[in-house]
Amino acid sequence: MSELSELYQQVILDHNKKPRNFRALEGANRSAEGFNPLCGDQLTVYMLMDEGAVKEVSFVGTGCAISKASASMMTQAVKGKTREEARALFDEFHRMVTGELDEGTEENHLGRLKIFAGVRDYPARVKCASLPWHTMYAALEGEETATTENLGPDLSEAAVAE
Repeated sequence: MSELSELYQQVILDHNKKPRNFRALEGANRSAEGFNPLCGDQLTVYMLMDEGAVKEVSFVGTGCAISKASASMMTQAVKGKTREEARALFDEFHRMVTGELDEGTEENHLGRLKIFAGVRDYPARVKCASLPWHTMYAALEGEETATTENLGPDLSEAAVAE
């Protein structure tokens, strides 16, 4: 288990330090702003949709390492996907981090995104990992904003302090 934990930390740190697709996207025809009121993470996801597919995707914003790494890997995962494939990937990722999907035994298309499975053990971090995904989904659906305020477990101050 320590090898998996070490790999998780390496991937998170790498994507936090050198996030992929971290820029405003010229020519984007969809965008959404996301906000996590619990910890203050904020980001904007930009998409270029063409013929029902994500031709290009990027993000800008500030946040914790988990949020930034999740956004970085999310952009890599959904680029080139159809709207339906991006929706399905969103659903699988969200169910995984909230503990509703056992990525080890249930069929899924998560690939390297499985590295985020461990956040389900830290309820305060579920929203950090899922914010970029909810923001991408909002952009995909033509909505302008996303928030984690009503997502995941209801966290008390005591749980957040852990």
